[in-house]
Amino acid sequence: MEQDYIKLIFGLKLKQIRTDKNLSLFGLSKLTGLSKSYLNEIEKGKKYPKPDKIAVLSEKLDVPYDQMVSLKLDKNLAPIGELLQSKILKEIPLDLFGIKESNLIDIVANAPAKVNAFVSTIIEIAKHYNFSRESFFLASVRSFQEANNNYFEDLEQGVLRFAKSYQVDLTMPISSKELEEILVEEYGYSINENELGKHEALGNLRSVFVPKSKTLLLANGIDEPQRTFIFAKEIAYNYLEINDRLYTFPWIKFKSFDQVLNNFYASYFAGALILPKAQLSAKLETLFEQDTFDAGLFLKTMESFNASPESFYQRLTNILPKSFNIQDLFFLRFTHRANSDKFYLKKELHLAHQHSPRANETNEHYCRRWVALKVLEDISKSHKDHEFDIQISNYVSDDMKYLVLSSATRDPFRDNQYRSITIGLLINKQLERKLNFLNDDRIKTQEVGVTCERCSIMDCKVRQVPALALEKAYKNKKIENIVETLNDKFS
Repeated sequence: MEQDYIKLIFGLKLKQIRTDKNLSLFGLSKLTGLSKSYLNEIEKGKKYPKPDKIAVLSEKLDVPYDQMVSLKLDKNLAPIGELLQSKILKEIPLDLFGIKESNLIDIVANAPAKVNAFVSTIIEIAKHYNFSRESFFLASVRSFQEANNNYFEDLEQGVLRFAKSYQVDLTMPISSKELEEILVEEYGYSINENELGKHEALGNLRSVFVPKSKTLLLANGIDEPQRTFIFAKEIAYNYLEINDRLYTFPWIKFKSFDQVLNNFYASYFAGALILPKAQLSAKLETLFEQDTFDAGLFLKTMESFNASPESFYQRLTNILPKSFNIQDLFFLRFTHRANSDKFYLKKELHLAHQHSPRANETNEHYCRRWVALKVLEDISKSHKDHEFDIQISNYVSDDMKYLVLSSATRDPFRDNQYRSITIGLLINKQLERKLNFLNDDRIKTQEVGVTCERCSIMDCKVRQVPALALEKAYKNKKIENIVETLNDKFS
């Protein structure tokens, strides 16, 4: 173990022994002859006492020396010991969230039984749902995005500085050729479009960067928007001087949280470069001023940038909160294979609310009334390049309504597989002020649930399974009411 964690564990043990013996720091100082400030530093994991000091503590606290220095923690502290030994706190920059590691240790030390029971529960849940280190990192980045309304001014300004420095006209669609020239001329890249196709196992990769030779390997099947995004992301790594990075797109694995965070920064920079804030905000303003929803204008706005539908919808999650103060929104990406009844939620983001449509790990059936699933079913039958639809989703159980826009496209790297990209905007006073077309009666309103197992809509014709979870809850409530009645009767 690292020396820092050895200090932390010793400090935790000392504080627990002291509190078990009902000693204050002042009392322990008088008992041992060691200064209160020195003991405080030990308990906070900042100092590790020399053997003679440990011997004094051992004698005065009546605890065997070997037990004092052992890294084995008792049952109450075992979960936090497991957390420390996993080194997860070192891998995640806690200061990113305004948290000091010492503060976490203080919380644990002040209420070890309760806090560690909680930590233990989280660990058990993670194990039960096979919650991997990668999942934890991705969830941390997502929380970081949500905490900042998914808008990062320093990256936005970085794009403007880059455009000025390299004379990139942000008022015009950016081409991959323009960005490729910068990569080659400024950063010494070589572009290879033949190698990846020779390796069948790499069929799902869009690109691989070889740092030693600065060679960017591109897949054969990528289209112009994908190529532009990949080049923009490579420019971001170089322009932002990011060295600790991922080398494949999409990623295969990562070694640290910094790599995950840097991947997000580079992706954000790329999106802001391809879909500039000023230009997109102006086009959205025009769209929002319409008295009725103009699907053609929405699609025209999307197509006016050299970006994929996913990049466009992702960029909306940056622009809407900042430029229009529309902060109550969610973003979803589903995948679906033709002739399958399975839909997989692969990516999600929730701003300001913990919105209803969330990933579940219990194999429940997502509501088939969602427009995100409808466009997937539509495109799997029509075989078009792009299916779009819009609806107002009324979540009956939550008493909330969302304006939901969704696009589905084919996955060029997987046969008969499709993906949908969705953004949902909570209908509230702010949205009503910003979107003139919100009362357009041509926008279909649909009562929806989250999963069939938890949905109370009785006459649903697309229900996949009965409301098993609700039925169980109803049964338990009925039993509870009967027990209460019996208790009153025989009291």
